[in-house]
Amino acid sequence: MKSFPAKFEPGHAEVTLPVAAAMPIENFLNLSGKIIRTIETVIDGKNEAVRIALMVLLAEGHLLIEDVPGVGKTMLARALARSVDLSVSRIQFTPDLLPADITGVSVFNQSDREFEFKPGPVFANIVIGDEINRASPKTQSALLESMEERQVTVDGKTYLLAHPFTVVATQNPIEMEGTYALPEAQRDRFMARISMGYPDADSEIAMLRTRATSSPLDALTPVVGSTELASMIATARGVFASPAVEQYAVAIAQATRRDSDLRLGASPRATLQLVRAAKARAALDGREFVLPDDINALAVPVFGHRLIPAGRVGVTVGGYSGDTIADIITRIIAETHVPLGVRSGG
Repeated sequence: MKSFPAKFEPGHAEVTLPVAAAMPIENFLNLSGKIIRTIETVIDGKNEAVRIALMVLLAEGHLLIEDVPGVGKTMLARALARSVDLSVSRIQFTPDLLPADITGVSVFNQSDREFEFKPGPVFANIVIGDEINRASPKTQSALLESMEERQVTVDGKTYLLAHPFTVVATQNPIEMEGTYALPEAQRDRFMARISMGYPDADSEIAMLRTRATSSPLDALTPVVGSTELASMIATARGVFASPAVEQYAVAIAQATRRDSDLRLGASPRATLQLVRAAKARAALDGREFVLPDDINALAVPVFGHRLIPAGRVGVTVGGYSGDTIADIITRIIAETHVPLGVRSGG
């Protein structure tokens, strides 16, 4: 992990990727394949979760991984962070964690006779927030500005964060002891939410064998440099989304706001992030254009954690039933007309 300068000045960013041009899609596929294969040496049998985690990083979003303890949430976050050559920090969220423990604090320097800013762990390219919903809502809110505006304001001074900046947070079901539901405003800042689920029998047996004497994370080294990653991000950003595809994404988002089964629909930020994520997914599939299939495949992970059903039945993670939300989104997709002239991968 790279260190900070002796005096931290406003506007300083620890590691900022250079402006890079998009690379050929063949090169993109080669590098993304390296990252996925590296992560899968640690995470067995969870290809879709690994792909979405990489997709969020390339789309410059934030990822929420939720599930019961012990299924590899933190392992996935750490494996993603170690596979790329970026600065990484980890925050263990606990009930006594304070906002300043995340953002940093100004300390009086006796020799210089002035206050000096000591940056917190949020100043890194990839911030791993472990068990984020074990901290109080006040502490959770310390991430709101950084996740949306890529900056931190302390004592009236604004400090820019590194680029790219991605928060990969894990959380446990709220019915577990000592957990708090994330506020709607914070859930809305996460581009996607995934669940790990239990591994199948073969993957669990393989885990017992490979982790008997050491952690596979110890052998992980970056397979993609910062310059290459900058080009990959530019490639994903440059994927073409036709006006008809954008119209389709907006139609689904607006349908969630009108649906009688939902009390809270998708925000405009959700629509924007859905299209960004779809571009990254298309690039990972080797395409330079977005299909309606990309929108359909990502509607649940991108919209699911943002929506609240009208009748809060089956309350689980985040204050609502994930299965219920997924069913509602699936129905909305089936009822939403795909604009004419839009190609489909089916």
